[in-house]
Amino acid sequence: MIDLLAPVGDFECLKAAVQNGADSVYFGSNLFNARAFAHNFSLEELSQVIEYAKLRGVKTNLTLNTLIKDNEFDKAICLASKAYEFGIDAIIVQDLGLAMKLIEMFPDLPIHASTQMSIHNLNGALELQKLGFKRVVLARELSINEINHICKNTNIEIECFVHGALCISYSGQCLFSSMIGGRSGNRGKCARSLQITLRFIRK
Repeated sequence: MIDLLAPVGDFECLKAAVQNGADSVYFGSNLFNARAFAHNFSLEELSQVIEYAKLRGVKTNLTLNTLIKDNEFDKAICLASKAYEFGIDAIIVQDLGLAMKLIEMFPDLPIHASTQMSIHNLNGALELQKLGFKRVVLARELSINEINHICKNTNIEIECFVHGALCISYSGQCLFSSMIGGRSGNRGKCARSLQITLRFIRK
């Protein structure tokens, strides 16, 4: 089964994605998402976004996909808890410590491994499957044959980018941006231009 998952940064984008056939949408809040310089939804707007999509049969995914500092952990948990209360369908996470805590706290909430985790082979996908992740967003430079090999040998859901920005280095290895410009992609401040991304999902 293939789903089309589209990014949305504001209500106009949300409406366009939903009304033009997206099966799912993903979006960030003002905190802890990898598009820090893009328009994102406030905490107050999250419930409206989720309600709009749910009423139309479209699933919602929250991007909580930056590395989290120790002093930010409680805020990240609070954001995830609010999204859970609002009825979010899944949360996309990069930080392994945060992901494990969310899996423990919300066993019925699917946690997806962000492409920022750099899962580029079968062993990585199998390890996340064992840890309790529902889905892995594979590294963007994988070939069709490599993706197919992972799909055939795991039970975890597989998500891949169909169109979007390819990192100048390996997907998820965002230290390069930090080194040349002091702007870490792992903190949502990558120096490359932001581009719309569409992705497909194998279930």
